[in-house]
Amino acid sequence: MTDGTRTVDVLLADDQHLVRSAFAVLIAATPGMRVVGEAGTGRQAVALARERAPDVVLMDIRMPDLDGIEATRLIVADERSARSRVLVLTTYDTDEYVVAALRAGASGFLVKDTRPAELLAAVHTVAGGEALLSPGPTARLIARALRAPGAPRPGTAVGPGGLTERERQVLTLVGRGLNNAEIAEALGLSPLTAKTHVSRVMGKLAARDRAQLVIVAYESGLVTPGAGEG
Repeated sequence: MTDGTRTVDVLLADDQHLVRSAFAVLIAATPGMRVVGEAGTGRQAVALARERAPDVVLMDIRMPDLDGIEATRLIVADERSARSRVLVLTTYDTDEYVVAALRAGASGFLVKDTRPAELLAAVHTVAGGEALLSPGPTARLIARALRAPGAPRPGTAVGPGGLTERERQVLTLVGRGLNNAEIAEALGLSPLTAKTHVSRVMGKLAARDRAQLVIVAYESGLVTPGAGEG
């Protein structure tokens, strides 16, 4: 991943050529970033990710041949592309498929009309190993997903069993959208200790990043789905 000096390699996956072209121009014009491939279908995205191991995959959630959810799952599960971070793109921040993409291993999501500067900042964020989640929209999406017929109910999904009480507190705060510094302040810890707790929780829950911790926090009932709706 990027360390501030290394170029961030980006793979673009979108079935609309004009969208890919616009993103390609933006990224190519940005120092420290480059486009290493473009895919028009989900299967092409998976193949290119395995071949080129980009730092970030900008993945349209609704793709032909293989949708962005399954493409994400295949990318993060394959050792050839597991280091790649997937940032899913959607037309609306009310797209319930985003939750499935986060479960599959995506590191965050953006709506396609995000301003260029915000998109570039998002690429840097996920390339650095962080999740990109806006608490409000994420809470609304998870709330809808949990209300859907057949959805797991709070406390019945993969939950925080085996966590210490402190780790459960940390998971709850991650689910509410707090960063490490905010968690440290809320619990009276040092930032380093808070970071260590987050890392331990991720390890115990086999979570790829904070995005999956947010899903677990909601689905296990530690965070109330309706609390973040507005």
